[in-house]
Amino acid sequence: MSEHPCVEVPGGRVEYDDVPGDPSAAPLLFLHEGLGSLGLWRTFHHRIAAATGRRAVAYSRLGHGFSALPTQKRTPRFMHDEAATVVPALCTALGLDRPVLVGHSDGASIALLYAAWSSDVTGLVVLAPHEFVEEIGLGGIEEARRAYTEGDLRARMARHHRDPDVTFWNWNDVWLDDEFREWDIRPELPAITCPVLAVQGTADEYGTLAHVEAVRDAAAGPVELLVLDCGHSPHLERPEDTEEAVTAFVRKLP
Repeated sequence: MSEHPCVEVPGGRVEYDDVPGDPSAAPLLFLHEGLGSLGLWRTFHHRIAAATGRRAVAYSRLGHGFSALPTQKRTPRFMHDEAATVVPALCTALGLDRPVLVGHSDGASIALLYAAWSSDVTGLVVLAPHEFVEEIGLGGIEEARRAYTEGDLRARMARHHRDPDVTFWNWNDVWLDDEFREWDIRPELPAITCPVLAVQGTADEYGTLAHVEAVRDAAAGPVELLVLDCGHSPHLERPEDTEEAVTAFVRKLP
């Protein structure tokens, strides 16, 4: 059972954490990574809320954390579906007007899609985003499968998810599906007009600098790049540098 409140979205109820802030400033909405959850943001969203004075909301997607389990397996369009249905429903239900989206990994891809489809976005922070499928990323996902079946990844995930098997296989199976190799959201990027901060680690096991460079080269709005010497989670591996950059970026927004 979640210790956080839940809200109804298409597909079920999701847990969320709502950190209060200045009601006159655009709120922050945090979207987690492929194996993430509300809890796995640690205190990142609280620290950014405190540093910027803005309201911050983080939630667990269906099948993650202690949100409801999904009623069916994901398809290669699961990130499109989240951006098209759940994110707008969540914003409406919680009164998140013109939010600043802060996404990590799959959550960053969802944020990019939502910003491409909606003008109701004040800004966008993407940490280790994906826009297309790279072999290095598939290799990282295959390694995660070995860690889950042969190592201690399942035990570690069980501390943070209602059903770690659902969380893991819904992510791992779809990324390794042959149909997913054609997944590519770069054609959507020119529709993004809001300011963007894109952060990438040089040792990211799931992707190269090509992803943040794709955002820089294609988005219609201004894009700032931050490249750090770290892996897939800049906010956990280089917290001070990441928080400083995100805070400075957000403070410049309306």
